[in-house]
Amino acid sequence: MFQLIQLFVYDFDGVLTDNTAYVDENGKETVRVHRGDGMAISLLKKAGYKQLILSTERNPVVTKRAEKLGIPVIQGSTNKKEVLEQYCNDHNVPLDNVLYVGNDINDFEVMQCVGIRVCPSDAVACIKEISDHVLNTKGGNGVIRELYDKIITE
Repeated sequence: MFQLIQLFVYDFDGVLTDNTAYVDENGKETVRVHRGDGMAISLLKKAGYKQLILSTERNPVVTKRAEKLGIPVIQGSTNKKEVLEQYCNDHNVPLDNVLYVGNDINDFEVMQCVGIRVCPSDAVACIKEISDHVLNTKGGNGVIRELYDKIITE
């Protein structure tokens, strides 16, 4: 199943984070990320896979994380399905060859149009129901690392 993947797409909040935001007295937002995800993304990149962060949020913390990971990011997307369809069209990637990792209702529509759907263990019920793989890991606790480990062992 995983051999057909050309593009990994990750939601940010609830997948690469634990869905918690810290806000200081000046309104600056920070999040907690898992270094194991960074390692997995690096290994996937080294193996030649394309990757993308697709987020409804528009936040500098998402931009900085994507820069550190060295992968593209699209933010502020009110219609993730349309945005991903356009991205895949522009990059000659069939939607059937996309693996999407999402966790919440704003991922529902886009997840239905891709080849492989994956979610963390703490995803909302409707996302779990449509997912091909429900991981054991909660969002922000190494979701991509677990996914990477599954891919190399299957």
